[in-house]
Amino acid sequence: MENIAIQVTDVEKVYNLYDKPSDRIKEALGFGRGKHHTQHHALKGVDLTIRQGECVGIIGTNGSGKSTLLKIITGVLNPTDGSVTVNGRISALLELGAGFNMEYNGIENIYLNGTMIGFSEKEIDEKMDAILEFADIGEYVYQPVKTYSSGMFVRLAFAVAINIEPEILIVDEALSVGDVFFQAKCYHKFEEFKEMGKTIVFVSHDLSSISKYCDRVVLLNQGTKLGEGEPKKMIDIYKQVLVGQYTIPESGADNLLDDEELRRAAAGNPELLEYGSKKAVITEYYITDEKGIKAPAILKGSTFAIHMKVRMEEDLQAPIFAFTIKNVRGTEITGTNTMFEKAFLEPVKAGEEKEVTFTQNMNLQGGDYLLSLGVTGYENDDFTVYHRLYDVLNLTVISDKDTVGFYDMNSVVEVR
Repeated sequence: MENIAIQVTDVEKVYNLYDKPSDRIKEALGFGRGKHHTQHHALKGVDLTIRQGECVGIIGTNGSGKSTLLKIITGVLNPTDGSVTVNGRISALLELGAGFNMEYNGIENIYLNGTMIGFSEKEIDEKMDAILEFADIGEYVYQPVKTYSSGMFVRLAFAVAINIEPEILIVDEALSVGDVFFQAKCYHKFEEFKEMGKTIVFVSHDLSSISKYCDRVVLLNQGTKLGEGEPKKMIDIYKQVLVGQYTIPESGADNLLDDEELRRAAAGNPELLEYGSKKAVITEYYITDEKGIKAPAILKGSTFAIHMKVRMEEDLQAPIFAFTIKNVRGTEITGTNTMFEKAFLEPVKAGEEKEVTFTQNMNLQGGDYLLSLGVTGYENDDFTVYHRLYDVLNLTVISDKDTVGFYDMNSVVEVR
């Protein structure tokens, strides 16, 4: 166990699921025959070794078992089978609000959390200034935390977590709530922790941060560990999982991985806005990465393509095919069309299908964006919309270097 911070051995976690509360009571009291529940395997024989000083990321689809695994490591949950050994003091920032009393004010919750971890009141007093300085929520610290915004809440929770001198820091998604400046401060603290030889376990859907800060990444899906390794390789496999195109090596077709919720996300927004005369109809659309694999996540600096298939319902003089990329706040960042690019200015016949591909380098900053598609044209000098799909796909950009603004100018810097 030398130099090992966390050892997870063949861990299973099974939940009994009941259709209604009365079934739970019937089974507990022994009424009726047989079982009144079904079993859900949240974790299936997971093994994991994390060494001291590592920053390990855990990624996976929704419901893959990431949070369950962290709760077992921190002792919040007990495994159904298997074992976990932890060497070192753990500080965990799990679900927003975990470990806080919503009726207490910020100061009272600092003492509550500190004593739960094992600090005396005197030791907490000595750390109070550092905690308050890092949280930077001003006079709100004297207000009940139930009045806090989610951003203030995570500031205080993270300030407590990193100032109690943990040997192992565990963070589950919470940093996605804070503003960009606070996130930068937290990640700077991550780097300080790594330099001090402390261990960090980091669960996040922010693949850019996973790529930048983690030494190693563990990929989970539906309770099973698919693999572990250097971040880029695991992220590439994760992108295949998202669209159901990853098969466990040396296994049959029955093991094709599938996650319905995320497959729908990759396929498109079920609540998209669409309109138009439907003289031309967009029938298919997707994004591919530089390897030609359908993927909702693209590495910054790589080549990617936006694809759309369009069926003509009527003869049209010169349809224009277009895409627009917006940020999550609705600001249009970039886009183009076949007229701007002088790529297609021809008449089409009813019944024809056109496959349109826009290929370009990804220079947007890391983050989430929304893709909109359209087919328009001019009829007797009047601009006409045939079919428009707003916010049809989510596009995630994975980056380990972000500059200022919406996109990267890829400057070549020389200092003499």
